[in-house]
Amino acid sequence: MLHTDLEECVARFVGKPAAVVFGMGYVTNSAILPILMGKGGLIISDSLNHNSIVNGARGSGATIRVFQHNTPSHLETVLREQIAEGQPRTHRPWKKIMVIVEGIYSMEGELCKLPEIVSICKKYKAYVYLDEAHSIGAVGKSGRGVCELLGVDTADVDVMMGTFTKSFGSCGGYIAGSKELVQYLKYTCPAHLYGTAISPPGAQQIISSIKVILGEDGSNRGAQKLARIRENSNFFRSELQKMGFEVLGDNDSPVMPIMLYNPAKIPAFSRECLRQKVAVVTVAFPATPLLLARARICISAAHTKEDLVKALEVISGVGDLVGIKYFPAEPNKQHQEHGTIKLE
Repeated sequence: MLHTDLEECVARFVGKPAAVVFGMGYVTNSAILPILMGKGGLIISDSLNHNSIVNGARGSGATIRVFQHNTPSHLETVLREQIAEGQPRTHRPWKKIMVIVEGIYSMEGELCKLPEIVSICKKYKAYVYLDEAHSIGAVGKSGRGVCELLGVDTADVDVMMGTFTKSFGSCGGYIAGSKELVQYLKYTCPAHLYGTAISPPGAQQIISSIKVILGEDGSNRGAQKLARIRENSNFFRSELQKMGFEVLGDNDSPVMPIMLYNPAKIPAFSRECLRQKVAVVTVAFPATPLLLARARICISAAHTKEDLVKALEVISGVGDLVGIKYFPAEPNKQHQEHGTIKLE
C-alpha cells in the first residue's frame, strides 16, 4: 500500500526505525503531544515554538515551562530547577520530561542549537522532540535536515516531527521515532485513527520528492537543487544585509525575515512590492509580537539568479520608500549591484 511505502520511505530518509504520517502538518504537533505527555509530565518548550506546539502542549495537561529562545544555558537552569522542585504541590518526581525545539524557527530563520540542547537532555535524562517543518529536505548535505547539518546523531533525538508542505510540495506531516513509539501512536492517536489519510497522489508526490532529493531517480537533480537553495539563500541574505536591512536568521537557512517593526509599514511594504510585481509575505500580530512585525522571505531552489536580482532591486527601492533600512548600507553597494547584474 502507498501509505506504508511512504512511512518506510520517510523513516529511511530521516534515519529512524519507523514513522507514521498524518493528513495535516498542524495536527501532527497538536494531536501527538497530548498522547505522548499527560498529567504529571513536564514539557519544556522554546519560547518561540510554533502555535501548533503551544496548543498541543496546553491540550496535554502536562506542566509547561518555557526557556529563552535558543539558549541552552537557560534550558539547563530550567531543567535543574524543575527536577529539584518536582511536581506542583506533591513534589513527586516528574513522570516524563520532554524538551521541544524546532530545527529552523519559522519566524526567525534561525537554526536550533541542537548539539548543545541534546547533550543537556542526555545529562538530565529528558526526551528531545524536534520539529523539522522548515528544515527537512532543505538543509544538510543530502537534505536530511538539521541533524545532518549540525552533525547530531538521529538516535539522540527521541521524536522527529516534520511536514510535507514545504520541501515536498504535498500536504500532511510525519512523526519518526522508535518502532515502539510509532506503534503506540498508531493505536492511540486520534489524528491517525479518526483523521483522513493523505490522498494517494499526495503520498506518491512525497515518495517521488524524497527519491529526487536522494538521487534515487537516476539523476543528480536533488543534489543540484540542494546546492542551489543554499547558494540562493546565502546570496540573498548577504545582499539584503549589504543594503542596510535588518535580516534575522543564520546562514544556510532558506527563511529570512526582514524586520519592519512599525505596524503601519506592513501593508505599505507589502502593497508597494506587489505593485512592482514582487509578492512578499508579511507577518504581524498575533503570529509575532505587536511591535516586531516582519516580512518573511522564503527562498527556493527554483529561483534563478535573475529572479533574485530583480527581487532585490524592488525590495531595495521599496525599503528606501517605506524607510525600513535600519542599518547604514555598505558604501560600495551601488557598484556591487551593477556588477551582479552585469555578471548575469
